[in-house]
Amino acid sequence: MQEAMFYQIGKENEVICELCNHHCHIKEGKRGICGVRENRDGKLYSLVYGRLVSEHIDPIEKKPLFQFLPGSRSYSIATVGCNFRCLHCQNYDISQYPHLYGGDITGRERTPESVVEAAVAADCASISYTYVEPTIFYEFAYACSKVAREQKLKNVFVSNGYMAPAVTRHLAPLLDGINIDIKAFTDDFYKKVCKARLQPVLDNVRLMHDLGVWVEVTTLLIPGLNDSSQELRDIARFVKSVDPGIPWHVTAFYPTYKMTDREPTPVETLRRARDIGLEEGLHFVYEGNVPGEGGENTYCPSCGTELITRFGFSIRQNRVTDGCCSDCGQKIEGRWS
Repeated sequence: MQEAMFYQIGKENEVICELCNHHCHIKEGKRGICGVRENRDGKLYSLVYGRLVSEHIDPIEKKPLFQFLPGSRSYSIATVGCNFRCLHCQNYDISQYPHLYGGDITGRERTPESVVEAAVAADCASISYTYVEPTIFYEFAYACSKVAREQKLKNVFVSNGYMAPAVTRHLAPLLDGINIDIKAFTDDFYKKVCKARLQPVLDNVRLMHDLGVWVEVTTLLIPGLNDSSQELRDIARFVKSVDPGIPWHVTAFYPTYKMTDREPTPVETLRRARDIGLEEGLHFVYEGNVPGEGGENTYCPSCGTELITRFGFSIRQNRVTDGCCSDCGQKIEGRWS
């Protein structure tokens, strides 16, 4: 165990967790919504510090981050637990593990130094904190991030964007890139499907960008729930209001976990979403989970030249030169080196 960061002591040994926007009030012997932070004798502890259930070497495109060190590899880690309860979670077996197994915590013990050593040995350019919401293992992610920065590795979060503003500000100096899910654009969806709220996510997209972190946004399109043209337009308009250069990934849903009553997302829906994003003024909109459809490629927003050609997570061509279009010289937003 590791004493948690970001909490206050309340009355009668209660603690108030201030890590994310749930602000859980946790009584003695109980845990927060995430299932991995517990009040013991009036102190809050992380039960997953250094207890990894996933360690993989991934292409950075899998996060997905398309304009952040394209073609590089990222050492990806996770613990169990999550502060959302998404009905369609593709990683529910680890994100909901404590709730599925009576509070059990599992994982292989690792140190920040051993994680960074493994990343360097695998010739990775970054460490990604991913697969579950990384905020819930913040203490370990932050410790790894400090060691990674010393070794010239980049740090990446793949996140639901629900961390508290103070946490965002604390993390940003060590964070190089983040992909944040905007899962829908209604509070109703967030409450029913994720057991959360929309506004804190939008606030974190803006705050991360304002703090200088490279931001990309993902929306998984679920037929009949969040794929109306108006809702897609609302998301695109919000992203543009932050920065039209933020890439927006519109990705295909496949039935899983507690949402097996929906059909997979048609390719036509992804194309419509991409068209809407471009119509609304976004520079980069990508179709995900449907390799080979052409919506994965990066085009110059000025002259239309195909700059990065992709198939799935692999890059077949990269014509971005010194962060610019190789044809017209237009600056292309991203982190290229």
